[in-house]
Amino acid sequence: MAGLRSGGVTAALRGGVRRLAPVLVPVLALAFGLGACGGMESPVMATRPVAEAPPAPGLADGTGIGAGSVKVALILPLTGPGAAAGAAMRNAAQLAVQEFQNPDLRLVVKDDRGSPEGAREAAAAALAEGAELVIGPLFAGSVQAAAATLRPAGKPVIAFSTDASVAARGVYLLSFLPQPEVDRVVDEVTSAGRRSFAALIPDTTYGNAVEAQFREAVARRGGRLVALERYPAGNPGPAVARLGPLIAGPGAQADVLFLPDTPEGLGAAAGALTRAGFNPARVKPVGTALWNDPRVFALPALQGGWFAAVDPAGYASFAQRYRARFGSDPVRVASLAYDAVSLAAALNRQYGSQRFAETTLTNPSGFAGIDGTFRFRPEGLSDRALAVFEIRGTAAAVVSPAPRALGPSGT
Repeated sequence: MAGLRSGGVTAALRGGVRRLAPVLVPVLALAFGLGACGGMESPVMATRPVAEAPPAPGLADGTGIGAGSVKVALILPLTGPGAAAGAAMRNAAQLAVQEFQNPDLRLVVKDDRGSPEGAREAAAAALAEGAELVIGPLFAGSVQAAAATLRPAGKPVIAFSTDASVAARGVYLLSFLPQPEVDRVVDEVTSAGRRSFAALIPDTTYGNAVEAQFREAVARRGGRLVALERYPAGNPGPAVARLGPLIAGPGAQADVLFLPDTPEGLGAAAGALTRAGFNPARVKPVGTALWNDPRVFALPALQGGWFAAVDPAGYASFAQRYRARFGSDPVRVASLAYDAVSLAAALNRQYGSQRFAETTLTNPSGFAGIDGTFRFRPEGLSDRALAVFEIRGTAAAVVSPAPRALGPSGT
């Protein structure tokens, strides 16, 4: 994560319902079959069915979890910045090992202290101890530092940063990236017949990332970009005034308005839009999973708006099991650690010596996890199967469910 979600993971760590996700269908099958999406194969199931199992052997708060022969390093911030998230992710990893009925894995747990230097030291120690795969770190700078040590040794990394710039061949991001969210909502709104887009985007690192993806997605879907305005974070008024004639009143040229901002930023933007005469019944507001917040649902200017996010069902089940096991609520990103460890266990069981090979990790059919179907691209980014939600009153309802299978990459 790049600092935390506006440039990294802030929204993902805000907890609770901020980022919702689907629970894995409780299946063990590690076999492939034909799916319903364009001839694509069904995803590998990364998680076993939940069943009663004894606690995983090994030390959950020390050097290892599990007692298998295949070593996988788990590098997390257990002290320093992000320590609360790191502890919850370590707990989730332990839960995954337990629910996979103690697979042939040993998780070598390393504390990166929330810093690049700590991540570099943890990666070197993981190599020295024979780790075949590294899960983590959490922060962008730590991912870069660990990867610099691990990539020359040919050891793959499954990291949790939301900063796409740290992805690379052999460094895969299992996180809630904004790019798939942009693709999904643009695909859905153009499928509904809307083709003329305007955009109001904050001048932030997050804004930079989503603007590039938005332009690409609109062009790919044959849409037309009528206007795009950037604004300093928290001060959208002048940008809304410039955009106003194109999105409000009888002369409006756009039928979609893209608004990728935080709940705090959206409050100011929505107020300015209302004052400018914006009508969401005529111009469809759309956004990313940052919209998944009760504060956003209460904004009149965004009623009827659409956003893409993971389905909530899977995370709700995971959180219930986590509470039963550890007596507290998990942070939202804990499910990512659960899915990463479950994936390592499943691939080890299915693929033997090729368990963590590049061709195995980048299987285009993807993998089914707590947060739905996902896959890694060869360049390290990930795709996710996402639902599209509509804001209705003080809640959000699914208008297009998350597909079980992913289509061809880049479409």
